[in-house]
Amino acid sequence: MNLIDANVGEEYIIKDIITDDEELNSFLFSLGCYSGEPITVVSRKKDSCVISVKDARYNIDNDLAEAISI
Repeated sequence: MNLIDANVGEEYIIKDIITDDEELNSFLFSLGCYSGEPITVVSRKKDSCVISVKDARYNIDNDLAEAISI
């Protein structure tokens, strides 16, 4: 299951980041998105979603959300 399928307001644990793009992987790591970290989808829009990681909120597009396995 990836972040696109997550319910809004429910906390999940990141299992893995599924991407071959090293730059994307590094970007998500810099946000605090890595294996074992809790993550919550705060809200969802048509082509993006707002996530909460480590007491910070970020707006990420659906391509990034698909790379985050929960």
